[in-house]
Order: sequence, then C-alpha cells, then structure tokens
Amino acid sequence: MTEMTATEEKRHGTAGDYVQLMKPRIMMLVVFTAVAGLVAASGVTGISMHPLMAAIAVLAVALGSGAAGAINMWYDSDIDLVMKRTSTRPIPSGAVPRDEAIAMGLIMSGVSVMLMWLASNWLAALLLAFSIFYYGVIYTMWLKRSTPQNIVIGGGAGAFPPVIGWAAVTGNTPLDAWILFAIIFFWTPPHFWALSLLAHGEYQKAGVPMLPVTHGAKATRFQMLAYTVILLAVSLTPVMTGLGGWVYAVVAAVLGIGFLSFAVRVWRSKAGDSDAAPADMKLARSMFLFSILYLFLIFAAVIAEHGAGLYFPLTGGVR
Repeated sequence: MTEMTATEEKRHGTAGDYVQLMKPRIMMLVVFTAVAGLVAASGVTGISMHPLMAAIAVLAVALGSGAAGAINMWYDSDIDLVMKRTSTRPIPSGAVPRDEAIAMGLIMSGVSVMLMWLASNWLAALLLAFSIFYYGVIYTMWLKRSTPQNIVIGGGAGAFPPVIGWAAVTGNTPLDAWILFAIIFFWTPPHFWALSLLAHGEYQKAGVPMLPVTHGAKATRFQMLAYTVILLAVSLTPVMTGLGGWVYAVVAAVLGIGFLSFAVRVWRSKAGDSDAAPADMKLARSMFLFSILYLFLIFAAVIAEHGAGLYFPLTGGVR
C-alpha cells in the first residue's frame, strides 16, 4: 500500500480509533503489573494509600501507557503502512491525522505525570515520565530501527509499571520492586521474538532490524531459549527474598516449566525458517499466547498473596 492509496482510502475517525492509538491491550497489561507493584508494596511494608489516591495513580499509569502508545504510532506510521498486520491502524488507514496523534500523546504524557505527582510523590511521577520517554523516544525513535537488540534494551520501558506502583505507595524502590521489573524485562524477548518469527517477512519489508531478520530464525530461537532460562531463575527470586510465598512459588514454578517447555520445543523446531512446517509456526504462535498468560498469572499470584491474604511464607524466607 502506498501513501497515495492510504489517502484514497481515508475514513472518518471514530472514538474507537483514538482508543486504538493508546494500544489498549498493552495498556491493560501495564496497568495490571502496576497494580501488582502497588499491592505488593502495601502488603510488604504495611503502608497503604488512600483508595482514591491509589485509583488516581493507577489512572495516571494507564494514561502514561496510552500516551507512549500514541507517540509510538505517530512515529511508526510509515512502518505501519508497509506491514499488513498494522496497515489498518488509525494513522495509516487515514482515520487519525499524524499531528492529532502526537498532540494527543504529548498532552496525555503531561496529564499522566501531573496526576501521579498529585496522587503520590515525585519519585513515582519521575519514573512514569521516564518510562514514557523510554518507550516513545529511546525505543521507538532510536533502538527499534537501529539494532536487532531493540526489543531487549527497549523492553525496559514495559518493565517499569510495578516499580512505579511500588514507588507510588512507599516513595522508594527497594530490591523487591526491581525484581518485579526484572521478571518483565527478561520475559519480553522470548515473548516478542515468538511473534517476530511469525512476522519476520513483514519486518524485513519494512526495514526493521528484528533479530529474525538480521540473524535468522535459528539464532532467534536459541536466544529465546536462553532468555527463558534466565527468566525462570529470575521468576523464583521473590521466593528467596520473601516477596513470594507458597502460592507464588507454586505458580512461578509450574508456569516456568511450561514456558521452558515451549522454548525448548520452539528451539528444536524450524519456526521462522523458509521451510518451516505449519505445525512449527503454530508452535511459535502458541508460545506467544502462553507468554501473555504466563505474565498475567505470575503477577496475579503477587496480587493474590499481598492483596487477598493468601501470603504463606516459606520456611527460611526473609519476612
């Protein structure tokens, strides 16, 4: 599709188009992990936020995530136009002008940071501002188009929400908060590269140096396995610090074994290769979908333990 074709097919924007600019599916995961950080901080320290202030802080995280998504779509509209998977997004489809998208992103950024500062403290607001900058500028404008490690380094942007949630409650970011950060950070490469194996042809057409494009599917599958092994070890760290109790330990172990099983099977497959069988590609898609469930349940276990009274410490735990 050319830019001229996109103009010819221009349609009127709807409220749904502006919602799509904010990447609502990513936003839901961001908000959920931020809530986990907030709940865990309250459970661990005994410090609690006023419910209204906590709700405003969560809203600020949602707005910040949406702002970063809008900035990303504004800058990547040229790439989105080329890729079939993204060509129907609001900007390439002509529903939302680019200048409206960037204005929306910048205004929401300012509002989200201000709300976070008013509802909690300067540290949480600063972390939120940096996470928006990280995703909208460092990842989108620099890393994504310049290095095959884009999703590894850029994954830090999506790992900040639980740290922001923790900081909103306590005004500090202890080791446990950064452990939650690390779980998301090491989860991101195998999660996203599973999708990249399916769409590597489109990334190549758009000139985006994703790992399957620059180093091939085989190298990508190996790195997916390597990061999954690291993730499994990192995900069990909360058990050693006392952040995670029995419920978390069981959930993390079972899900970690399941994730590792997928990674091994994908590594041994030909997913992403030109001669890959449909079953191999289906396996990569299944790993991608399982990774989403994995992260949701890991953080759901944190919320259940510290928010629903299900925390039962393991013998020898720090707490």
